[in-house]
Amino acid sequence: MSLPNRVSKSLVLLALAVAPAAASAADCDTVRMANVGWTDNMAQNGVATVVLKALGYEVKDDLLSLPIIFESLARNDIDVFLDMWLPSMEGMIAPYRDAGTIDTVRADLEGAKFTLATNSAGKALGIADFKDVAPHSAELDGKMYGVEPGNDGNRLILDIIEKNAFGMGDLNLVESSEQAMISEVAKLTKDGKPVVWLAWEPHPMNVALDITYLTGGDEYFGPDFGGATVYSISRKGYVAECPNTGKFFQNLVFSLPMENELMGAILNDGADPLDAARAWLGQHPEVLGPWLEGVTTKDGGDALAAVTAALK
Repeated sequence: MSLPNRVSKSLVLLALAVAPAAASAADCDTVRMANVGWTDNMAQNGVATVVLKALGYEVKDDLLSLPIIFESLARNDIDVFLDMWLPSMEGMIAPYRDAGTIDTVRADLEGAKFTLATNSAGKALGIADFKDVAPHSAELDGKMYGVEPGNDGNRLILDIIEKNAFGMGDLNLVESSEQAMISEVAKLTKDGKPVVWLAWEPHPMNVALDITYLTGGDEYFGPDFGGATVYSISRKGYVAECPNTGKFFQNLVFSLPMENELMGAILNDGADPLDAARAWLGQHPEVLGPWLEGVTTKDGGDALAAVTAALK
């Protein structure tokens, strides 16, 4: 899948205006993490924050839009972002990667997917492929649903609409928060109405809703229903400048079941991300050993012992 090979000038100017105030790039006692506001990113940051605080570090969690996150990393205003989806974000990351201002730390989640989907009512109408959406525009009230403005998935849908690909030129994209989108999809589904929306896994919607991911969108979202790998990225040189926390992020890896459980606790049960992370880690202490291999507490102590004690 691909995105326009640029972040718009207006978004970059906005990023420069509202990005968080820069801290010393060499200050490793505080880890500055970007939070794009997606539930999977909240879950990731929650887990990382619980571990890092147990190791003695301070964590600053900045809620920022996606374009501002990339610009903030490039300007050394943010240290780490754990939720870069490829290939959908390729067009956004490429200029920074090519300029050498953002580093890729590691792939932290395999097997994700990200594309348009429909509910059971849409499936019953025969919506199974991107080409099936436009013929049912009237039943869909002329709408498709996405997440927040500036999101890479929204930009792909807007590109499809602009090019009238699959005959979708007359449809409108409704942009809102992830929670608002899922709430509207759930309401339409309960009312027996068809809906097409931007869907992905990991996410508890895959359990709560009867989802049909649409075929035919490979040119825009990539093969295998927008099959994706999620990466941790950092400001240039972060891992070398802060080797202990850098090593932790080099070790940190998630799984689809893990994120589905954490996201379910946050979305469905209303748990605070830190509380959800503590509970999950308490039930799955086996993940800590690999994550903390080669890592110490901030003062050089036993990392595994410190985190284990903090979770009791």
